[in-house]
Amino acid sequence: MTDLITNIFHTPLLQGKSIADVVTIPFLASVAGSTLTAIAILVAGFILGRWADQRISGLSQRYARLDDTLFTFLGNITRYAVLTFTVLFVLNTFGIQTTSIVAVIGAAGLAVGLALQGTLSNVAAGVMIIVFRPFKLGDFVAVASTMGTVKSINLNFIELATIDNLQVIVPNAKVWGNMITNYSVYPTRRAEWTFGVGYASDLSKVEGVIREVLAADARSLSDPEPFVQVAALNDSSVDFLVRNWVARADYFAYRNDITRKIKEAFDAHGIDIPFPTRTMVAAGGVAPIAPGEEATATPPESGDGTDPATTAMAAKGSGLA
Repeated sequence: MTDLITNIFHTPLLQGKSIADVVTIPFLASVAGSTLTAIAILVAGFILGRWADQRISGLSQRYARLDDTLFTFLGNITRYAVLTFTVLFVLNTFGIQTTSIVAVIGAAGLAVGLALQGTLSNVAAGVMIIVFRPFKLGDFVAVASTMGTVKSINLNFIELATIDNLQVIVPNAKVWGNMITNYSVYPTRRAEWTFGVGYASDLSKVEGVIREVLAADARSLSDPEPFVQVAALNDSSVDFLVRNWVARADYFAYRNDITRKIKEAFDAHGIDIPFPTRTMVAAGGVAPIAPGEEATATPPESGDGTDPATTAMAAKGSGLA
């Protein structure tokens, strides 16, 4: 048995060298040293990755203007990048060529990127939203043809709650690629109305009544001064354009209340808000129908109950005329 083990141990393997020639004390010492070095590098890389992640994530307290999600995302990316380079360095320590491994990882990353193109575009847009912050949680915005309050901002999508309390999920690519209207940035907002009055109305009186209504409401802001001017002469009315500033939180209630109060003030001062009307003049000098009168048909002069106009049109159509 001893001779068998001795023969196996001295059997040539590679280039005339046996196991006894390869497995020597210096070889074992080299392997042990490389292994210990690899373990030390792995531990150091793991610690460095965690430290970098914590440091980057902690920057959210220093830069309060930016969202915490951005720093968490960057911290995770940094940690995994450090671990990846650590593993490649360890493999290189053992003499393993990492060039082909890097090429394989690059090709795999390209394939995954093409397969997840839509998702990656959402992530890229999410990073832009978090960095530039066109809106924040609680803002009332209009994005991608949807209006609502921002409930959450993620790397892939944002969540909106509409006025009628519906949840709407909008992908970040659509948010960043379209116009964004934020109604919550500025503390004041301008309300606007258009009121039409009859042509017989005293325009100075109308303007005065409108200004009185605006001044009587405590929510109206005096700076800038309210704008009340004749804007257009329409078919049935003289249109006044009214603009006034109000606190953003009072906008909707204020706009509705002023509309009602101006209608009541017009009624109290006898100011007419006309319905659409049209004046028609008949051919041949026949007087138009006066307001409030009913149109009556003129009996035919022929006495046979036939409308002369209808008879003439029928004859023309048949070629007899």
